[in-house]
Amino acid sequence: MKTIVLISLSAVILMGCDTVPKRDMDFSPVQPADLRPPPANNGSIYQSGYDMRLFEDHAARRVGDVLTVTLNERTNAQKIADLGTAKDTSISVQAPYLMGMSPATILGQDVKTEIATSQSFEGMGDARQSNLLTGDISVTVVEVMPNGNLRVRGEKRVALNDGSEYIRLSGIVRPIDIDVANIVPSSKVADATIMYTGDGAVADSNKMGWLARFFNSPIFPF
Repeated sequence: MKTIVLISLSAVILMGCDTVPKRDMDFSPVQPADLRPPPANNGSIYQSGYDMRLFEDHAARRVGDVLTVTLNERTNAQKIADLGTAKDTSISVQAPYLMGMSPATILGQDVKTEIATSQSFEGMGDARQSNLLTGDISVTVVEVMPNGNLRVRGEKRVALNDGSEYIRLSGIVRPIDIDVANIVPSSKVADATIMYTGDGAVADSNKMGWLARFFNSPIFPF
């Protein structure tokens, strides 16, 4: 038992000392095709595979090429809800006459029942959210689609003293949207997935504990 406890404590300590950022395979680059030139043919002036594209810019267009994406994401959302309902009900029931005589004559007192109910509900909600993400990230072309569009993805990892920061991006880019500096804005990336996350002590301090998440979850009855 002591050995198991010691091994568990050692594993926890080693996990805390591990500061190497984790690689997400969904955003890892791909290897380009084998572009090694064929064996040289010394029998002619022109050597296949050693050509130079003098009339072609440096924009990404092949699998494995690098493309820079300028992040300029700004979102603002606001929602206000106000609801109020009210309902009043009143019912009065009096005993009928028996053989022409009222209940007060027979029983010596009047028989009468009254039921009254009142219901009201008032609710109000206000939600606001604002996000801003700026910067640059370089991604690689992982697929050239049949229509010429480029499927790109990439990840930037920065290891800090108390944690790591990750910026992950994937999407589809049109070659026509890439400028001469091989840069495309994030607003031109279709089907974009942009994630900015982190781990470590700083990220953990901003997360809600599991017990607090339970009390704020929809399954909590109160």
